[in-house]
Amino acid sequence: MRLLILFLTYLFCTSVAWAQQDKKAPELLTYDEIVQLYQQDVPSEALRDKLQQLLTTPFVSNRAFRSGVRPLKPASPQIGKFLRVAEWNIERGLEFDAVKLAFTNPQQFAELMDQNKSNAGPEERSRILEQVKLLREADLIVFNEVDWGINRTLFRNVAAELAAALRMNYAYGVEFVEVDPITMGIDQQVVVREVKETYGEPAQNKTEMLEHVKQVMTPEPGSYRGLHGTAILSRYALENVRVVPFKFQGHDWYADEKRKGSPLTKVEGKLSADVFKEQLVRQVRRGGRMMLIGDIVDDELPSGRITIVATHLEDMTTPTNRKKQLIELLDEIKTINHPVILAGDMNTSTHDAAPVSVTRALKERFGSGKWWAEEGVSEVVRQATPFGWAYDVSRGLIGFARNMDDPTVRSIPLVGKNPEASFFARLENFRFADGSAFDFRGTRARSSNGRAGNLADSNERGEKGFVPTSELGRTYGPIGKYKLDWIFVRADSLSDPHDAKQPYRFAPHFGRTLKELNQSIPDRISDHSPITVDLPLGEPPILQDGEP
Repeated sequence: MRLLILFLTYLFCTSVAWAQQDKKAPELLTYDEIVQLYQQDVPSEALRDKLQQLLTTPFVSNRAFRSGVRPLKPASPQIGKFLRVAEWNIERGLEFDAVKLAFTNPQQFAELMDQNKSNAGPEERSRILEQVKLLREADLIVFNEVDWGINRTLFRNVAAELAAALRMNYAYGVEFVEVDPITMGIDQQVVVREVKETYGEPAQNKTEMLEHVKQVMTPEPGSYRGLHGTAILSRYALENVRVVPFKFQGHDWYADEKRKGSPLTKVEGKLSADVFKEQLVRQVRRGGRMMLIGDIVDDELPSGRITIVATHLEDMTTPTNRKKQLIELLDEIKTINHPVILAGDMNTSTHDAAPVSVTRALKERFGSGKWWAEEGVSEVVRQATPFGWAYDVSRGLIGFARNMDDPTVRSIPLVGKNPEASFFARLENFRFADGSAFDFRGTRARSSNGRAGNLADSNERGEKGFVPTSELGRTYGPIGKYKLDWIFVRADSLSDPHDAKQPYRFAPHFGRTLKELNQSIPDRISDHSPITVDLPLGEPPILQDGEP
């Protein structure tokens, strides 16, 4: 018996040690190889293989776990001990310091607000700092749009640096290698010439703007990695991490972006010529949308294991094509027999191509340099605004207000068709191989603001539909506001997505959209707001009496 115990102990320790090992990382591309990926439509076989390895192999680090970090497992009177999950499209990590402090230090975040001359009043400021405290207790985070080694984010490895600051383990999956010649600095003289020709001989403040453009477009030797993707950060050790590219890609970010040949894009290109011509809004990339999937293991989790599926569905395509990617995703996870968390930017905007203003495109192209706030750029902004506003409104009007408020609603004949309805119907009707389902219950007592309706407990509902997670710089009523980011949960032993009588262990509770935090500094931290949800580790003490 003693030998058996020793043997089982050895197996357990070995398995734990194995779980803590970092997965072997793929080889990074050199700057010359990235240039070739732009210049050569069909790269060499060796380079294609290296790119494929990069796009299908995650970067994984469990260093925090090995150093003794363990999950916080916060608790509340309503639901007991729980796992808090956060999801945030951080727009490449342009406002890196703000994102970092939002998860780590309320006092320093308040100081950052002061430094950036925040317009928040006392009550709003208090709500913002409460939201920072909410994020600090997140043991699991999904980040979309995460840069590594790109000019606009100062060549940071955003995922690794955030993980180090938050003392968390991380997994990073590459969606795209950014090969656009402007981003890489290949065509910087062309851009500088266009700036001079458009705005004349620059005054001192415009000279400062030009110098910044030159600086961010000139990579230091070996610093340009060009990687852009999705990350999972966790205080639990990450196991079984893999990257699964979608077989169906609704947009070819290499060929289509190089070509830019449709009548619509030609018109848009002409209109944007006042601001670095059409090069500003194109993004030439190698790669495609994918799923980053990983497991966390702990005795207090239901079934002892949870699978996290982080994804970012295509925006430059139709709702029908996004549903094709969802179907692929559901097929991939169908046989999982324990709880699942699906989180990410689903781009449920009701139309193809996420709207963007030129002013935002400038920031996304060149980052948040000092010149952006200088008076010298105000002329660029003024000249860009008419085009940006026209583009915002024309694209926003494609989605009817009702659908933008709630993309989950069913189409009503003769009243309004909702292009996203079938996406959510597919998710709602989906069953795993064991018969379990995603939780759609949305009961009033388990939502953060007392509202009821489909998904109200996992994603915050507002007066009409859901609280938007993404807003354009200018909005007109509901136009320009979108619920793009979602967290869906397959709870413990839930067979009916609407049955309020079934157990609530690990079911979503108190879904929140942290809009105030995201808008705490001028021009926002990101063009998306973070969202959170709490998942009780045991059956929560909330009573079902009085629930709808």
